[in-house]
Amino acid sequence: MPLSSMTGFARAAGGAGGRSWVWELRSVNGKGLDLRMRLPPGFERLDLLARERCSRSIARGSIQASLTLDAVGGGQSLRINEAVLAEVLRAMERIGRQIAVQPPTLDGILSIRGVVDLAEAEPDESARAAVDEGMLATLDAALTDLVAMREREGAAIAAALSLRLDEIARLAAAADAAPARTPEAIRTRLSEQIAALLDAVPALDPDRLHQEAVLLATRADIREELDRLAAHVEAARNLLAEGGPVGRRLDFLAQEFNREVNTLCAKANDRTLTAIGLEMKAVVDQLREQIQNVE
Repeated sequence: MPLSSMTGFARAAGGAGGRSWVWELRSVNGKGLDLRMRLPPGFERLDLLARERCSRSIARGSIQASLTLDAVGGGQSLRINEAVLAEVLRAMERIGRQIAVQPPTLDGILSIRGVVDLAEAEPDESARAAVDEGMLATLDAALTDLVAMREREGAAIAAALSLRLDEIARLAAAADAAPARTPEAIRTRLSEQIAALLDAVPALDPDRLHQEAVLLATRADIREELDRLAAHVEAARNLLAEGGPVGRRLDFLAQEFNREVNTLCAKANDRTLTAIGLEMKAVVDQLREQIQNVE
């Protein structure tokens, strides 16, 4: 199953029963699935069905779905407002008794606001069902396009994430091979520091200093962090291969990467290791930024 981004846009148009409509779908990053429907008045009945279709196609992201009636043909009819017409005629009759005026013309009467209304033609049940079915079919087409766009962006993100994981693995291998992290190098450095300290303060107990040096050497070892980083790289690669809605799990791994790199930097006892740790931290930050876009 391919990896998907959470960002995308799709538009699909359709028509039936003398109506035409357009669905527009916009998708951005979100912690979960947040669906926002914008339906024209009178079509609120589609809300639940549209949400169900979106939920089946998309697992995560903030989705705005807008339905617009793009044009109407045959869906409206002229209606004479009899009450308003009667009131207008009575008013004209009263005016005619008071002053001499030309009798009103038909087009003049019909041009008075409120005399003629455009009314929605009431469709029968089968026509309404056909319109609803057509609108939902158009929504399905828009969802198909949106999912395809999210998958295309997801493929690009997956490639970028793979590069970042390769970089982390390379830097971890460089840290593992750094001469400064060998037990001999650590022992030599600590011995020199202890010798300098004893020369400055001869009263210090050499045995106690030796014990403290052993503890420091143990704490300075980054073997555990390197092993965890290797395990996290393998787990992340497996998730990329699995695909689908794995963004939450990748985000958790990104936090674990950050924790291990921070510990590695804290334990670094050499400029080379510190530089490697800082470079790795920058790569992990790039990894986390990319993961924020994954479904």
